[in-house]
Amino acid sequence: MSAISRNRGFTLLEVLIAVILLAILTTALYGSYFAVLRARDRAAEGMEGRRELGSTLDLLRREIDSAMFNRSDKRLRFVVEDRDNFGKPSSNLELTTLTPTSSGLRQESGIIDVQYRIMEKEKKILLTRHEQDLFFDSVTVPAYPQMENISSFLVECYDGSKWVRSWDTTLNYKLPTMVRVTIQVEENGKPVEFRMYAVPKVTAQ
Repeated sequence: MSAISRNRGFTLLEVLIAVILLAILTTALYGSYFAVLRARDRAAEGMEGRRELGSTLDLLRREIDSAMFNRSDKRLRFVVEDRDNFGKPSSNLELTTLTPTSSGLRQESGIIDVQYRIMEKEKKILLTRHEQDLFFDSVTVPAYPQMENISSFLVECYDGSKWVRSWDTTLNYKLPTMVRVTIQVEENGKPVEFRMYAVPKVTAQ
């Protein structure tokens, strides 16, 4: 009888303890699994954000380096407007610049007017870019988000003695000596600034 008693199975208390332990273990495993997935998604978003930031700063550097100005042609311009975006410094940038033509299937002059603007959409701050061929109205790239979810976009111009936040070639009669672009983004809840310098090289008096 003693042998039969020992082999009659688990008690209800033992089953309940086993179920509770299994539930705790499963919860821990699922929590770790989803934590890994969230970390992977954040890393992917961070890599995409850095790629977008790098391509934007590189594009701005190339366009500012190739900025054009000529006093006799009012279509050629370089304008920086100092703006305020919810208490943070911000800029509007418009410039005429040289750009490589595409496949040649359409008429292009290789000289474009580019505008960068800050706008808010769905509680996110976007940096938009608009491109217009200077000589062919049909060659237009509508404004589109160049960068999404940034904190601020600041353009500063060096006039040879100091940095200023406004510039207009119709008033200054020349291109800036150097241009500094600062883009601020949020990383892990903290503001981080990325900066780029460019030197306009194409000037005709």
